[in-house]
Amino acid sequence: MATSKTGGSTQNNRDSISKRLGVKLYDGQRVSGGEIIVRQRGTRIHPGKNVGLGSDDTIFAVAAGEIRFHHGPKGRKYVSVI
Repeated sequence: MATSKTGGSTQNNRDSISKRLGVKLYDGQRVSGGEIIVRQRGTRIHPGKNVGLGSDDTIFAVAAGEIRFHHGPKGRKYVSVI
């Protein structure tokens, strides 16, 4: 009987590539229109004033200004551009 398996296709080395999610620009930073602020899955952070929400829940600046993270109704976390 064989002491090891025969060489064939390996069962390891399969993993999905990371999606680079997270906050890209932080509170107090200057931003221009169109810049991505947060990449996320689901609305962990909700859009506030002068901020848009993409189809993949990406939050981006609509206008130039300064980023502010704050809490709003129902204890949700919001991001706005002021």
